[in-house]
Amino acid sequence: MAIKKSELYSSLWASCDKLRGSMEPSQYKDYVLVLLFVKYVSDKYANDPNALIKIPKGGSFKDMQELKGKKDIGEKIDVAISALAKENDLVNVIDVISFQDEEKLGKGKEMQDKLTDLITIFENPSLDFSKNRAEGDDILGDAYEYLMRHFASESGKSKGEFYTPGEVSRVLAKVIGVKKSTKEKQTIYDPTCGSGSLLLKVAEEAENKANLYGQEKTVVTAALARMNMILHNNPEAEIKKGQSTLSDPLFKNELGNLKTFDFVVANPPFSSKNWTDGFDPSNDIYNRFETEKIPPAKNGDYAFLLHIIKSLKSTGKGACILPHGVLFRGNVESEIRKGIIEKGYIKGIIGLPANLFYGTGIPACVIVLDIANAEATKDLPDEQRGIFMIDASKGFIKDGNKNRLREQDIHKIVDVFTKQIELPKYSRFVSYAEISDKKNDYSLNLPRYIDNQEVEDIQDIEAHLLGDIPNADIEALNGYWEVYKTLKKELFSASKRKHYSQLKINKESINESIFKHPEFVNFSKEMDDLFTDWKTRNTKYLKNLTSGIKPKQTIHTVSEDILKTYTDKNLMDKYDVYQHLMNYCGNFTQTDPYISL
Repeated sequence: MAIKKSELYSSLWASCDKLRGSMEPSQYKDYVLVLLFVKYVSDKYANDPNALIKIPKGGSFKDMQELKGKKDIGEKIDVAISALAKENDLVNVIDVISFQDEEKLGKGKEMQDKLTDLITIFENPSLDFSKNRAEGDDILGDAYEYLMRHFASESGKSKGEFYTPGEVSRVLAKVIGVKKSTKEKQTIYDPTCGSGSLLLKVAEEAENKANLYGQEKTVVTAALARMNMILHNNPEAEIKKGQSTLSDPLFKNELGNLKTFDFVVANPPFSSKNWTDGFDPSNDIYNRFETEKIPPAKNGDYAFLLHIIKSLKSTGKGACILPHGVLFRGNVESEIRKGIIEKGYIKGIIGLPANLFYGTGIPACVIVLDIANAEATKDLPDEQRGIFMIDASKGFIKDGNKNRLREQDIHKIVDVFTKQIELPKYSRFVSYAEISDKKNDYSLNLPRYIDNQEVEDIQDIEAHLLGDIPNADIEALNGYWEVYKTLKKELFSASKRKHYSQLKINKESINESIFKHPEFVNFSKEMDDLFTDWKTRNTKYLKNLTSGIKPKQTIHTVSEDILKTYTDKNLMDKYDVYQHLMNYCGNFTQTDPYISL
C-alpha cells in the first residue's frame, strides 16, 4: 500500500521536532536540511559516473549510517560532509554548520544519541529518492517545502524570514508574466533571496530554462539557498552571500554598475531599521536614490523597491512584497511614491490577507512593476494610464496560527490581474488622474479606491414589532430571482404596509415549495448535467493516462476544464467549485500517482 506523502512528511517532522531539545528551530533546521541534502544526492547520484554530484568515498549517507552509536559520530559526520563539499565545490555551503557543536547538540552520550536518532529518521524506506519516478512530482521538493514551512512556523517572529510561503511565491511568479516570455535563458534575480523558495517558484513558472541569481546576507541561509537550487535541478544558479544587497550589491556588470535582469522578485525584511548599515545612501555609487528623496533611516521599504527598479532592464518586470504602509505613509516616502507613480513603473498592487508571513502578522501587498509598460504608455493622458488594484485581503483559510492562500484565492488573483477584470469590492483600474487628484494626493491606500466592506445586516425594528418581510431583504436575493424568475411571486405578496411583503404560504411549506418549483428543478438538472458532462469528458482523459505522465500537469488540465465549465453560470462561483476539486487532487497527489492510477 502506498504511503501518503502527508503522512510521511508529518512523521518526518514529528521525529525531527522530538529531537530538537533546547535548540531553536531556526538553528535545528540547518542540521535536518543538510542531512536531507546528503541523503538525496547519495540516493540519486551514487555509482553514477556522469552524475551532477560526485559522491566521494566516505562522503555518502551510507557512510554516515555506519557511524550510528559511535562516540565520535559528530566528528566523523563533519569529515564526511567536508569530503562531499570539497568534491563538488560546495565548501562553505553544506559544511557551514558543525555536527560536533556541544552547545547545540549536547555533550557525550547526548550528542551521540541525538545524531544517531537523526540519521535513523532518514533511513525511512519511503524516503528513497532514487525511486522518485514522476517528473514534475518531486518527492524531495515536497519534503523540503514541508520542512521549510514548519521550521518557519516554529521559528518565531524574526527568524521565519528565510522562507516565503509557497502560495505567495506562486502569485508573484504568475503576475509578473514570466511564463509569457519567449526569450531563451531569461534572467531572474532576487536581491533578498533567503532560502531561495521565491526564486525557484518563478523559475518553475518559466516556459524556458532561466538563469537564476540571488543574494543573501546570512551565511547559513545562503548555504540553504544553494542546496535548494541543487535539489530543485538548478545547480547553475548563482547564489552570493555577503552584506546587505543595499550596502554591497554583488551582481554588477563589466563597468561596475548594477547588473540588470529580465525579472526581479523579492520579499525583503519589512521596514528594516538598519538598511543604511555599511554605506551612505546620499553618496550611493549606483544612483538608486535621489538626493532629496532618500528613504527614512529607520525604514528601508522604499530602499529595497528602488534597488529593484534600478536592477530591471528597460523591458524588465518585477514584483516585491512590502507592508501596506508603503501605499500611504507620508513625508519623504510620499515624495518617493509620487515619483515612482509619475514614472509609470507600478503596473499593479495586490493587497494580501494579514498574517500570511512567518516574520510578521501585519498585512502586506505585492507591488507589480513593469518598466516596458511605463515606456509604452508614457504619452497617454492621465485618464487612460493608471494602476490595476486588487484587494484580496479576505480570500484565505486559517492554517494553525497563520492564514494561508487557497488554490482558489491564487487562481482568482492571477486571473483578475492578468486579464484586468474589474469586480465589485475586489478589483478595479484606477487612473493616474484619480490617484493624483487633490483628494487622494498620490496615496495608493486600497480602501480609497476599492470598498470591500460587507453590506451591513440592518435590523428592521418595524418588521420585528409588526411582522412582514422588508422588501429590501427580498431584493437582496436578486441573484436567485434572476434564475427562479417566477418563484418570488409564488412565495410573496404585497403587504398592506408600503415597502413590506408577506408570505403567501405557510412557513412549514417553504422548503417544499422551493425544492419542487419547476425553475428550481430545471436549474438543478442543468447543474447536474453540467457536472456529468465534465466528469464524462475527464474520466475518459484520466483513463487514457500512461506511464510517464506529469501529475501536476494532469491536475492542471482537469482543473482548468472545471473552471471553464462553470464560468458565467448563475449562482455558481467557479472558484469555489475549483477549490473542491483541488482539495480532492491534493489527496490524489499525496500518494505515488502510478499506484493511485
